[in-house]
Amino acid sequence: MVHIPVRLSGALVLWSIAGYTLLAQQNHLAGPVERGRTVRLGTVHPGVRVGEDQGPVDPSHRLGLVTLVLKPAPAQQAALEGLLEEQQTPSSPNYHRWLTPEEFADGFGASQDDIARIRAWLLRQGLTVEEVARSRNWIAFSGTAEEIGRAFEIGFHRYRVEGRLHFANSSRPSVPAEFEGLVGGLSGLDDFRLAPPARPRPAFNASNGDHYLAPDDLAVIYNIAPLYRSGIDGAGQNIAIVGQTAIDLADIRGFRGMFQLPERDPQIVLVGPDPGITGDLAEANLDLQWAGAVARNANLIYVYSEDVMTSVRYAISQNLASVISMSYGGCEQLMAGGSPATLRVLAQQANAQGITWIASSGDNGAAGCDSVGAPAAINGLAVNFPASLPEVTAVGGTRFDDAATFWSGTNGANYLSALSYLPERAWNGSGPPTGLLASGGGASMFYAKPWWQAGPGVPRDGARDVPDVALAAAPD
Repeated sequence: MVHIPVRLSGALVLWSIAGYTLLAQQNHLAGPVERGRTVRLGTVHPGVRVGEDQGPVDPSHRLGLVTLVLKPAPAQQAALEGLLEEQQTPSSPNYHRWLTPEEFADGFGASQDDIARIRAWLLRQGLTVEEVARSRNWIAFSGTAEEIGRAFEIGFHRYRVEGRLHFANSSRPSVPAEFEGLVGGLSGLDDFRLAPPARPRPAFNASNGDHYLAPDDLAVIYNIAPLYRSGIDGAGQNIAIVGQTAIDLADIRGFRGMFQLPERDPQIVLVGPDPGITGDLAEANLDLQWAGAVARNANLIYVYSEDVMTSVRYAISQNLASVISMSYGGCEQLMAGGSPATLRVLAQQANAQGITWIASSGDNGAAGCDSVGAPAAINGLAVNFPASLPEVTAVGGTRFDDAATFWSGTNGANYLSALSYLPERAWNGSGPPTGLLASGGGASMFYAKPWWQAGPGVPRDGARDVPDVALAAAPD
């Protein structure tokens, strides 16, 4: 066993995996926490600065799920990064030895005592503690705007931004000074959400000569069919699809029936208040249908909530699946600007548990902070979050060469029409009349180049570059 002593103030925890023993510092609160000196943390959403203030939120308005995010001590963070590298090094005894959420908590989460003190403080503020993460790195709670505002010394206002009404905290939240160094931030104080990408059209060989993709086309083009013939079809695997809308199972069943896929309904997991069916329904359907079209016998788990990041956090905390698929994203500067290190720990936890988190690199081209469909990019070079997180696999988009020689003249069984692999190129559909519409990509403004991102063609820019992989995405 290798011992790594940490000589810092605070509680020390002995943690081990596969013969590797770590003595890591945990933050420690000395006693009961009372309101006294406070510190500011987190940010105010940029929509507050540009929006038209519509006045205070009704004090009785209930925020159903707010998350207090806890961060590891510096020694814990260093140890976590070391473990992640070992888990990917074939010669290491920790190679592919994944943690349970409880093991992650013991090595890199807050102490049980600190969790108890924070929980007690929240309860004394009149808030309801909804859940403590198994990994002990976040606590979810609920309360009215008045209760939460009083506890964190903030007000809530409504703002009109680009024709839509939002609510948000109007100032940075405060926490007791004793929490400094332990609390990384708060999420759920506003209803600004990540957005799904542009919508591709549905799949088949059309009568007008246009060619669309059916599941069996994808199996031919990407050479998946031999895997099916050898019995590799997702059986025994869990894939979590995350979203922020309810779904109608009839949509999924209709798709699977049309293409004669195995009859398998996704498992549905609701986290917090039910958002109902929203404008994101098409994206949820798309993700569930095509994950099941490729991994045809996998167990699909649809995790949804009012905020897709809440869905992700829950899927990781509960260790629901070995793959998390996420088609949402947003301007990195807006999402990661407040606490990029804290947000990264969530992805690092996923990796430590053996979870592959896949996220879309976006449809904004190299201008991740401009709107899809905008006539011109005006906000500079930017990438999308969470694809920019080094521990997330960023998926970009390609466009097929649509030459007729790659397609049959008619549909075969299950609408199959692709004859072979089709040459691909980067998808860039920007220009009149569509405006900005292209595969997202570029260099992160927040995250340094990870140790594994090296090789021919990789820019030597010192930054995390996205995407990592790409496949068919062009909607036209």
